[in-house]
Amino acid sequence: MAGDQLLRRLLFLLWVVALAVPGLAARPANVSIGALFTFDSVIGRAAKVAIELAVADVNRDDGVLNGTYLSVVEQDTKCSGFIGIIQGLQVMEKKVVAVVGPQSSGIGHVVSHVADELRIPLVSFAATDPTLGSSQYPYFLRATHSDFFQMAAVADIISHYAWREATLIYVDNDYGRAALDALGDHLQSMRSKVSYRAPLPPAADRAAITDLLLRVSMMESRVIVVHANPDSGLDIFAAAQSLGMMSSGYVWIATEWLAALLDSDSSPPRKTTALALLQGVVTLRQYTPDSDAKRSLMSRFAARLQAHNTTGGINAYVLFAYDAVWMAARAIDQLLVDGSNVSFSDDARLRAENETGSALRLGALKVFDQGEQLLSKMKTLNFTGVTGQVRFGDDRNLADPAYEVLNVGGTGVRRVGYWSNRTRLSVTAPGQEQNGKKKKQQGEELYSVIWPGETASTPRGWVFPNNGKALRIGVPYRTTYKQFVSKDAGGPDGASGYCIDVFKAAVALLAYPVPVSYVVVGDGVKNPSYGELVQRVAEGELDAAVGDISIVTNRTRVVDFTQPYVESGLVIVTAVRERASSAWAFLKPFTGEMWAVTGGFFLFVGAVVWVLEHRSNTDFRGSPRKQLVTVFWFSFSTMFFAHRENTVSTLGRLVLIIWLFVVLIINSSYTASLTSILTVQQLSTGIQGLDGLIASSDPIGFQVGSFAKSYLMQELGVPESRLRELAITDYASSLQTGVVAAIVDELPYVELFLSTNCQFRTVGQEFTKSGWGFAFQRDSPLAVDLSTAILTLSENGDLQRIHDKWLSPGQCASQGTDVGADRLNLSSFWGLFLICGVACFIALLIFFFRTLRQYFRYHGHADDSENKATPFPVDGGERMSSRRPARLASIRDLMTFVDMKEAEVKRRKKMMNEDSSSCGRRLDMDSHSHRSMPTSANANAAPPSSSFSSV
Repeated sequence: MAGDQLLRRLLFLLWVVALAVPGLAARPANVSIGALFTFDSVIGRAAKVAIELAVADVNRDDGVLNGTYLSVVEQDTKCSGFIGIIQGLQVMEKKVVAVVGPQSSGIGHVVSHVADELRIPLVSFAATDPTLGSSQYPYFLRATHSDFFQMAAVADIISHYAWREATLIYVDNDYGRAALDALGDHLQSMRSKVSYRAPLPPAADRAAITDLLLRVSMMESRVIVVHANPDSGLDIFAAAQSLGMMSSGYVWIATEWLAALLDSDSSPPRKTTALALLQGVVTLRQYTPDSDAKRSLMSRFAARLQAHNTTGGINAYVLFAYDAVWMAARAIDQLLVDGSNVSFSDDARLRAENETGSALRLGALKVFDQGEQLLSKMKTLNFTGVTGQVRFGDDRNLADPAYEVLNVGGTGVRRVGYWSNRTRLSVTAPGQEQNGKKKKQQGEELYSVIWPGETASTPRGWVFPNNGKALRIGVPYRTTYKQFVSKDAGGPDGASGYCIDVFKAAVALLAYPVPVSYVVVGDGVKNPSYGELVQRVAEGELDAAVGDISIVTNRTRVVDFTQPYVESGLVIVTAVRERASSAWAFLKPFTGEMWAVTGGFFLFVGAVVWVLEHRSNTDFRGSPRKQLVTVFWFSFSTMFFAHRENTVSTLGRLVLIIWLFVVLIINSSYTASLTSILTVQQLSTGIQGLDGLIASSDPIGFQVGSFAKSYLMQELGVPESRLRELAITDYASSLQTGVVAAIVDELPYVELFLSTNCQFRTVGQEFTKSGWGFAFQRDSPLAVDLSTAILTLSENGDLQRIHDKWLSPGQCASQGTDVGADRLNLSSFWGLFLICGVACFIALLIFFFRTLRQYFRYHGHADDSENKATPFPVDGGERMSSRRPARLASIRDLMTFVDMKEAEVKRRKKMMNEDSSSCGRRLDMDSHSHRSMPTSANANAAPPSSSFSSV
């Protein structure tokens, strides 16, 4: 009895725990998922095996869906959108909680609407259309990588080899058109583009493919990207080989469909045939890292095929299909662990449709009640599968997409690099970068590639289009200076001139023919607007423009220019007149202030040198009149370096050297300025350069159609009211009559104008630096090749010969362009005068210091001599002297001392030293005899007079 009671209590506790713990609630015995794909396709045949292996592995694993059996309902879409819709409805009618698939992007678009209504998540392993990731399809999850990333990899390959254009052959359906848009966006961000779009009908036969490739072959680009299906894509390369398009010069890039095809075909004969068609092709394969799980699956996959006596291989889609089943199983397991049940209910809208008497039986489609929860579980999955780490990003795509870059060559395929959205192109596998950083060896984003034609050299990527159309070359119809470029009605080309000959010579150096057709632009009345000509090229109305077209900033924003073939820049032209000669012309090089300062310094330096040399140089001594004449003569004779007086003092020589350098500079400047004044012409206006042009209010002329107007207004701020539009033929009359004070034009025109008009000159310097070039549409490869050709013309001298042929110098070409020089003023020389003045001041300071020092020493010796002459006290024991020495010399004494020759000073000083020595000896003897005399008894008695007189 007690045992039964205990048993009942245990059962009750288990029932309570089961109710309290959701995970212990009753699980459904069976859960079904669907699978939508094309059974008889390259991807479908392999995916079917992978899905069945995955379901078996899930049911075998006790850690997932414990106690619940997972079954799969497979439906064949037969590569048909219509059949795919029907099969999608049928699979959802069987109460599946998730669908692995669909394989096709087109079917994915339609079935996603059904899945959204019934709340059944779709986990596609092969639908790569980027638009399926939009918020329009919230129940669509991509268990593979989007074409958005694949096209980014293709664009990076194109950019890596510096190709600017590509042709895209794509299947004309949702799958192909979405890839086209993605590739175009990526290339545009790299300043490249899809130059030609070649849509291929989904069911195209060999004739349609051949016709499409013929159109492709007539295009300029030789970089061809093929985005097709694995089942029909190989036909494109078969047709291309028959047309000779797999030869040298072509670049073929196939998306991942090609790698899937090659990986799936294990039959040696078929694979050898395929490889023979694909020599030199670059393709992509979705990257999956090696792992034990991956190798195990590949082994069991091969065993399964062998057991069914079929051949095939495992491609990347097989791995993603396998992981897609596991994604669904893990999400369902988490849903059941949380205590949720699996239930379906009627859709009110579908039920109302059935009540109308429809025979479609749409009421059989049920809404999965836990669909939103299951979708949430799937989006948060994070586990390691056979494809690597499996987790979704915010856009419901697999995170961290990566691809292998493969090159078909010989009897197989070799890897030349990797691409990932983190490291872009690299030779290092994703996830294996050192320290988690992007590590790229210099110049090794990809290993070398063998291109079609078995060449390792990178193809140029384009040729001149073989479509029978000539380039439309815009040529300005100039009405003046036609030697540059203009219409030539009688010539074979319809245009002629210097610019045309340069263009022809450059085209002749290209390795391919370039048929051209010249289109003359202009009415023949006045020169056309060059800005409008360039704009027509930018808008595609013309392919290029050839002429005297300046390369300026606003034009480079819309077109591409070649290397300049003429150096150019804006210069100022004004009228000049002959300077009238004058009897006083020799005074004009210096201003009055400059003359005064220069004359003053001549006298000042002469006086300084006299002071420094007077005491030691006999040339600077004598009577006052002679010395005054010497100062004047020495001062002005240095102007011609003709002074005959030698300097002997160090300070005098220092001052003279500095002054002679100043004189040399002044003489040279005077000579150059005087020569210029006597020989050059004088400006008719006060404009001497750009600053004077801007500061004045005079009218300014510019050539019709020139960019000079916009430059003067926008860059220099010149008001439009000052500007006058002129033809070159009106330049001379406008300048002479004062209609304009100056003309601003480009240097080549100005040189040609001045070669025949000697009364005009340029003033100032070029204030822009540019050149003339040929304009092409943006990203045109012809611009690059013609730039190389122009450089070749410059190096071999042909460019100069063409210039001399059309633009030979006129009668005024040998004349200089210098105009009246300015007078030299003090501001140009004050630095020299300052140096010289400072040197003179320092020399005088040192001189007077030395002189005063000598003066005080000299008088000090004199005082000592007098003191030694009277050493004894006169009375009361105090010393007396015959006279009191002067402590301060008078100005006369100082001037007398300064005027004294330095040698005389030294001689007298020596004599005084000798006298002082002899007097001292006498004084010592007298002192000794004085001390030997008897002392008087009377202390107050005066000493005998004979004693003082003896001294």
